[in-house]
Amino acid sequence: MNNDVLSRDEAEKIIRKYVDMIFRVAYQNVKNYHDAQDITQEVCIAFVAKNPNYIDDNKLKNWFITVTLNKCRDLHKSAWHRKTEPLNDEIALREPEAFNVVNELWKLTDKYRTVLYLHYFEDLTVDEIASILHKSRNTVGSWLTRGRKKLKKILIEGGTYND
Repeated sequence: MNNDVLSRDEAEKIIRKYVDMIFRVAYQNVKNYHDAQDITQEVCIAFVAKNPNYIDDNKLKNWFITVTLNKCRDLHKSAWHRKTEPLNDEIALREPEAFNVVNELWKLTDKYRTVLYLHYFEDLTVDEIASILHKSRNTVGSWLTRGRKKLKKILIEGGTYND
């Protein structure tokens, strides 16, 4: 593989490998199917435009997650997003139990939802999450612990948990 620039086939192969993960991360953040699709497309375009010369899977996965989370933050900050009301749209996940947990996960604040999602659904370690979020390992560990407790309360008591 050429270290300077990826060929179109190589880039397409990488995008195909990560596109589902990008969509899941975007969807769990923006809670809207169409916005998640748009973000997924923007991340793929950013990848092709940047054309990174590193192919290490962990770095690439972290890069995709970081860019996806940044695009989600950009959407949340946009005036258009703040001034519109989204349509109710739910996406069916392969496992109904997973959808129920994701629904409950959305009741948590962003920081807890993000670290729990990345840890349990994308199988990232605390160190990887800390690197992606630019937080210390201890901060991410604390958020995981607190998030688990809050999610447990939500799942057991069936209520929402507010900070």
